[in-house]
Amino acid sequence: MEIIDKIIDKNAFIFSFVVVGIIIYISFWFAKKVTNDKIPGSAIAIALGLVLAYFGGEKGIADLPLFAGMAFLGGSMMRDFSIVATAMGAEISDIKKAGFVGVLSLFFGVFLSFSIGAIIAYLMGYTDPISLATIGAGACTFVVGPVTGSAWGASSDVIAISIAIGVIKSILVTIGTPIIAKRIGLNNPVTAMVFGGVLGTTSGVAAGLASVDEKLVPYGALTATFYTGLGCLLCPSLLFYIVNLFLS
Repeated sequence: MEIIDKIIDKNAFIFSFVVVGIIIYISFWFAKKVTNDKIPGSAIAIALGLVLAYFGGEKGIADLPLFAGMAFLGGSMMRDFSIVATAMGAEISDIKKAGFVGVLSLFFGVFLSFSIGAIIAYLMGYTDPISLATIGAGACTFVVGPVTGSAWGASSDVIAISIAIGVIKSILVTIGTPIIAKRIGLNNPVTAMVFGGVLGTTSGVAAGLASVDEKLVPYGALTATFYTGLGCLLCPSLLFYIVNLFLS
């Protein structure tokens, strides 16, 4: 055991990748075998991560010596890198295929989700602009929430709430998409792109569209990818200042 402890201690960052890999494997296995892909594996993985963080300290599970490498893996640099990596997978020329309606759906979706999230935060008792903006951003996606919270120095519990809201949204979109698909005419590439632009949660949209028609997944994921980037731009800046203006 001492030898294992020394190896892990010297390779804490590599060990953190192993731990995350195991969590992801279990999550996607559970999503496929138990939920029949009705709940995305990424959402389950994030939920497990929040549970593990609960048993940690101020820095989550990274406060435990065995998982010290998580401090870097879960830091802002790796988070921002993943956002950039996702954005690199999309081309500006591709989004033009959705036309003006597709672009409009992106802005409408971000503003709508942010507003609903901010209202929920206010009803929960949060009245400061940083908390309202962070939780509102979390209602956009579970990536936009932490980005906004980190930008304005939100507390760890507020950031955790923003992530939780994003996960709940992803699950609801996954489950609800096949239920409402026929009612909203979600059966062609154009409506799929608008759908992805309005809701924005890439994992939820992709999983939901897969249960409707797998051919629609790339179209919904296309605008959903841009949604995250747009949210990361608007929520910590314009939308935060709007919230701050209302509260001043």
